[in-house]
Amino acid sequence: MDDATLRAWWFHRQGLDGWLSGTSPAEVLKRTGWARSVAGSGPYLSFFSRAGSSREAVDAAIANREIHELPSARGCTYVLPADDFALGLRVGEEFSRGDMAVAKKLGVTDKEIVELRSAVLGVLDKGPLTTEEIREATGKAARNLGAEGAKKGMTTTLPLALGGLQASGQIRRIPLNGRLDQQRYRYAIWEPNPLSTYRISAAGSYSELASRYFRWIGPATLSEFRWFSGLGAKTARAAIAALGLVPAEAGSDRMMSTDGRELFHRFKVPPKPAYALLSSLDSLFLLRRNLAALLTAAAAKRKVWVERGARELGSLSDLNSNAIVDRGAIIGLWEYDPEQGAIAWFTFEPADRKLRETVVRTEAFIREQLGDARSFSLDSPRSRAPRIAAIRDAGKRQPA
Repeated sequence: MDDATLRAWWFHRQGLDGWLSGTSPAEVLKRTGWARSVAGSGPYLSFFSRAGSSREAVDAAIANREIHELPSARGCTYVLPADDFALGLRVGEEFSRGDMAVAKKLGVTDKEIVELRSAVLGVLDKGPLTTEEIREATGKAARNLGAEGAKKGMTTTLPLALGGLQASGQIRRIPLNGRLDQQRYRYAIWEPNPLSTYRISAAGSYSELASRYFRWIGPATLSEFRWFSGLGAKTARAAIAALGLVPAEAGSDRMMSTDGRELFHRFKVPPKPAYALLSSLDSLFLLRRNLAALLTAAAAKRKVWVERGARELGSLSDLNSNAIVDRGAIIGLWEYDPEQGAIAWFTFEPADRKLRETVVRTEAFIREQLGDARSFSLDSPRSRAPRIAAIRDAGKRQPA
């Protein structure tokens, strides 16, 4: 299987070559996959790189509940389209129980959490509230878990109740300022609960997830699907079994639908570059978590800065900085410097005019609409400074 063709195909299927331009945020998510959300700019960059969506358009879609941020695959938080709200909650259900298992070791009982959830629903019945407002309104229903709880990241029982109510679709979390790249929320009763009319079994839901997954990023392997879904080998195989997937080519462990394979074998790598500046958590990377497949042999050997020193890019499981991509191949790295209102970037090979225009366009979007491009909630200009410095240093040595 030709690596360049495979990379360009994934790039195309992800809508990064322009065919999704002008489509709605919900449609982008339906076509290319759920967007990982960790209170960073990733979702906004995903919509911008695929459809040219403004921040205002994305925020409006959130306000109108066309898209929403909720716990789903592996119990992780993603932004999903309305059609997938129930599916996302169902496939994340099993993973929402882990915190309670830890809490029980701290002496927390099922009964007290049931009572706390009831108290939370009672106060939210009057309208949306912040976490602090819920804590005050529920009084002694929540309790402190002391020093031992703090060691395990559980200071009180309230997050257990809120997390369980979110996972069951009874409440939803609303960004205070309507934006995805922040971490302050209100909670509200979710009416109607997306799961109230959902009748697909857990096994059927995993198959639904697999069907979407291989449409978003196929051809892909069983192990790649397992990483995204969090499912065990037996459950993942069962989820895939009913889909009628076929090898992308004889002897390959990469699978896809029969219709998809026909399109794949007719696909030709575009002769001209097609660039995108993507978040390190973009679906192109995160759906499969296989960076090596997106690197040329030369790029894999490039040394890049990580927290503990320089490493070969091909040795990494995850990107330490955001990526510049050409037809699916990672060709450089970038970070946004809010102090200068500019993108720091470099590429492994000389940059052409089209790439520079793409950088300028993305830079303007971040500066004028986002203000910053945090990768995750704890990312900041200060914590990002070493990465920015390393990229600028690499840029000075960049080929002319």
